[in-house]
Amino acid sequence: MEKLISCCGLNCASCDARIATIANDDELRRQTAEKWRVMYHAPDIIPETINCTGCRVEGVKFGHWSTCGIRTCASSKNFDTCGQCEALLGCDTIKPVLQFAPEAVENLKT
Repeated sequence: MEKLISCCGLNCASCDARIATIANDDELRRQTAEKWRVMYHAPDIIPETINCTGCRVEGVKFGHWSTCGIRTCASSKNFDTCGQCEALLGCDTIKPVLQFAPEAVENLKT
């Protein structure tokens, strides 16, 4: 399976937002928005906001990209990902992602 690892270690290649964007799949956008609205308690997520190619590649970005503390921290240290940071496992900034998606740690180790 293709891997496209984000700053926080999530695999963008398997993200429904990226898949919907690349395939221009409005039904997947609708399903993803519905799921994410509930999962993240974010009523402002609507199908029209489900557009992203991944945080580390060229193209459209999900709205959270511009304010993502994880991405801005990694960028400020000139890191591609948090996997390059010595403080990774003790970092409070990335901690919520690692608790929600433990596979992100493994992705960051590669």
